[in-house]
Amino acid sequence: MGTFSRSISLVKASWGVLRQDKELILLPAISSITSMLCVAPFFAAAFLLAAEQTVTSTTTQTGTTSNFTMSPVGYVFLFIAYLIGAYVTIFFQTALVLAANDRLTGGSPTLGTALAGAWSNAGRILPWAIISATVSVVLQAIQERAGIIGRIVIGIVGLAWTLVTLLVLPILVIEQVGVKEAFTRSATAFKKTWGENVVGNGGIGLVVMLIMLGGMLVLSPVLIVGISSDSVPVIALGALLLVVWAILVSVFGAALNGVFRTALYRYAVLGEEPAGFSHDQIAGAFKPKKKGVFGSSAAA
Repeated sequence: MGTFSRSISLVKASWGVLRQDKELILLPAISSITSMLCVAPFFAAAFLLAAEQTVTSTTTQTGTTSNFTMSPVGYVFLFIAYLIGAYVTIFFQTALVLAANDRLTGGSPTLGTALAGAWSNAGRILPWAIISATVSVVLQAIQERAGIIGRIVIGIVGLAWTLVTLLVLPILVIEQVGVKEAFTRSATAFKKTWGENVVGNGGIGLVVMLIMLGGMLVLSPVLIVGISSDSVPVIALGALLLVVWAILVSVFGAALNGVFRTALYRYAVLGEEPAGFSHDQIAGAFKPKKKGVFGSSAAA
């Protein structure tokens, strides 16, 4: 609980940094819109080409179930979709990380300088986008063929991959190194601050979830009134408000996470205290693991 409380404090500090450059919140929004527009045709090609799909139906006592198996051609389109989506997402994450790093080191970033920085790394981030897309497609392919236990295991593997590679992008674009070195150093940094890494991201996720639920509780009555009165305009308004709220909160969470990731990078990799964080906040949020009596490690 102490570690969790410190991570919540770090979330507040991250927002303190982000609010100095509120326009950077637009980066996750632009990323989401661009990604959806770019990948939609390839997802459609992967799932809607009936000639390239195999669907089998099995009748049991509980009814008929359909099993969908994607063809090799479908996986090609799926990989292209993941690759484009991964590249677009990483491009705008790069812009956010570079802008956050600029602010944490005393600079004054703008939306323009953030995008310019991402553009200057357009070629450097491509190999990482390819790796990310490949891992996503492979994990999905395994999940489709695994049972319930297998899916749980693959889900855990996916989570572990996300955590271990959390700092790859900051190392890659801030230090201008190769993907192999960035991955190795990210894994090393994860071992150093694994507890704060997990709980810090969980803290951000929890804050975002609570904000999301709070807004939905406030807005849901509009939808409920529309349904109870059978009013299509009110139903449409309620649904629209909920969707807009969900998008806004998701964008806010993504921006906050970008700042957190960059702050974690500056501490875990560079050993620095980023501007915008008090000594107590950064020292309390990232206490290194101590050696126990018998030489074992224990999280502080």
